[in-house]
Amino acid sequence: MMRLVKSRSSIPAIPDDGPLTEILDPEMTDWTVDRKSQLDYSYERFALAKVFVFRKWCEQAAERQALLPLDLSGSCKYGSLFMNQVFGGTICGHYEHQYNLIGGRIVDLSHDALDVGRITNPYLHEPDYFSIPEKQASLNSCLPRVKRWVVQFMLE
Repeated sequence: MMRLVKSRSSIPAIPDDGPLTEILDPEMTDWTVDRKSQLDYSYERFALAKVFVFRKWCEQAAERQALLPLDLSGSCKYGSLFMNQVFGGTICGHYEHQYNLIGGRIVDLSHDALDVGRITNPYLHEPDYFSIPEKQASLNSCLPRVKRWVVQFMLE
């Protein structure tokens, strides 16, 4: 079965079960809406999540044959999606950085990363940024990997 994609894309139709279905789905996810947690957030679990995501970030660099990272610079999309899937809350941010808001607290796995330290206002929140179709596609393209990370984290 085929369906039309509601976008200005030159792609007229995609299979319902095709690899791009999730990315090009006309229904956008509102990442700024509070999501239910799988685990209650705590500082101890934050520390475990940070170590876990850094390990996965290093593995991803190795897969790409890139230099191993020294910190979580460049990982905010993956980190915030991971925290959102595990600990709930919302994803906040702007074009330079994204982070989580969990239980009314700013939670940022990459708070001490070099790239975040260089941003004038890393915790500025522009909710409309998450409505941009390219941003939606970017987040959706990371979700399959992040969901695998979540399963592994929950089993560890």
